[in-house]
Amino acid sequence: MPSLILEPLNTQHFIMDRDDRKRNKNMLSLEDTQQWSQSLERLLESKYGLATFRNFLKSEYSDENIEFWLTCEDYKKIRSSFRMSSRAKKIYEQFIKAESPKEINIDYHTREQIKRNVKTPTVHCFDDAQKIVYGLMERDSYPRFLRSDVYRTLLENLAADATKG
Repeated sequence: MPSLILEPLNTQHFIMDRDDRKRNKNMLSLEDTQQWSQSLERLLESKYGLATFRNFLKSEYSDENIEFWLTCEDYKKIRSSFRMSSRAKKIYEQFIKAESPKEINIDYHTREQIKRNVKTPTVHCFDDAQKIVYGLMERDSYPRFLRSDVYRTLLENLAADATKG
């Protein structure tokens, strides 16, 4: 992983001139960064947006929701029923079970439904919890991120760099 993903708080890593942008389309641009504010979906679709959001949440000690959501996205790609069963149990132990290390905030009914689902897991056994967690991020974490110094400073530095040309 490039160091800029591990250090999104240091916005100097994101600053580049026009020639840099032409050479490397994988670099972050002001336009890309501005699009993060359009929706949580847009933010999560961006490699740099996701990395910056994750680090923001880690800095607030509230990264369990994004970690769960990403884990579920990976889980949905599993095709082997043995791997699916093994992975479902790990996800349950890590995120769902009461008092688990990264327990997510879901209602009792959903928690119990997942407990049953994990016994014979399918690709959809975490869907309800994933929707709840996405909604929590959309209503709480995402707006805080958009108001954060991290995001505002990044935008300001990229805008200043864009005007320099």
